[in-house]
Amino acid sequence: MSSNSFFKRIALLAIMALIVVASPGGIRAFATISELEQEKEELEKKKKEAEEQKKNEQSSLDAANEKADSISEDMEGVEEEIEEVDEALVETIASIDMINEDIKSMEEKIAITTAEYEEAKATEEAQYNAMKLRIKYLYEKGDYTYLQVLMASRDFSDMINKIEYIEKLYEYDRRLLGEYQEAKEKTLEIKNQLEEEMEELKTTEDELKEEKAYLDQIMAEKKAAYDNYQQMYNKAKKEAEAFKSRVNKINSDIRNLEKQSAAKQKEIDKAKKEEEERQKALEEERRRQEQEANNSSSSNSSSGGGNKSYQSASNYSSGGVGDRMVQYALQFVGNPYVYGGTSLTNGADCSGFVWRIYKDFGYSIPRTGMRSIGTEVSYEQARAGDIVCYPGHVALYMGNGKIVHASTAKTGIKVSNVSYRQWLTIRRVV
Repeated sequence: MSSNSFFKRIALLAIMALIVVASPGGIRAFATISELEQEKEELEKKKKEAEEQKKNEQSSLDAANEKADSISEDMEGVEEEIEEVDEALVETIASIDMINEDIKSMEEKIAITTAEYEEAKATEEAQYNAMKLRIKYLYEKGDYTYLQVLMASRDFSDMINKIEYIEKLYEYDRRLLGEYQEAKEKTLEIKNQLEEEMEELKTTEDELKEEKAYLDQIMAEKKAAYDNYQQMYNKAKKEAEAFKSRVNKINSDIRNLEKQSAAKQKEIDKAKKEEEERQKALEEERRRQEQEANNSSSSNSSSGGGNKSYQSASNYSSGGVGDRMVQYALQFVGNPYVYGGTSLTNGADCSGFVWRIYKDFGYSIPRTGMRSIGTEVSYEQARAGDIVCYPGHVALYMGNGKIVHASTAKTGIKVSNVSYRQWLTIRRVV
């Protein structure tokens, strides 16, 4: 490398340092982004705490609502039971009224039947007494005996007629007496049957009154239980409303925290954009200086490290470790590619280049198989110092869609667009 190229690189590094230190963002930009991200993390932490509190309050709200619903179901059950008891009471009272009407009607029937019985009994007794008198007169009265009646007949034919008359009269009396006795017995039977039915009605009335008293007691107990459930339900709903109010308040707090976090993210995005623009300007300046250096000494890429002076990794202390890795790696741009090599000055292949950068910063990573180390991140999450893995190739991500890598034996260590080939995965170790 010529002394002219050497001094140009020294000038480039000086300009880069001046841009970082003197720019309005500069080192302050890193601190500002870090502070903004820390503030956003605090907001997210508060939001997470609020969400956890909301979860607890919501659980209490659900429990209160579930309790209220359970009480409401119990109330509905008691209410249905009250309706059933009420229906039974109405039916019982109606039955009592009907029984009373039946008793009243039965009393009237018994009174009528009793009168009919007394009348039939009197008629039977009168017929019996009349028959006794006729028999007495026919068979027992003084000189007017049955024999005298027969002897007073005009002739035998008249006597036969009188005998037949007496017999018919006797039969008539006996038949009437039998009919009157039968009517009396039948009336007595009806009277006894009515009195039995009256006794059954009164027994039924007593049973219905006992049933009504029992239903009245059950109704009182059910109403007391319903009133108790009503108080419990009102208390549960009041508790639910209190939990709901707290949940709504927490929801409002969470929305406010989300708005603050979104606003803070906008500030972060703005600061990052400004920083990216500064880094882009820095990169453009570095490229311009590098191009001038390459143009002045075309032999640089094949002559190894030559007499060029390099800064050690410990000299890069500004910014995050990934940014420092990138700045350290950039000073080796233009050095040769050597298959199997791990020297940043005399030659390295792609994995040897990345391995050496990490090693110089105190990180131990495997020489091969970098596609499975660390943690995979998306392209949108990628940051300086991440390892971009391609099919059979690896590179160090610079940021802003750029990589620095040991490319080929023809081009050596160089800067490229991350999308110059289709990458497989981006791994984060630091």
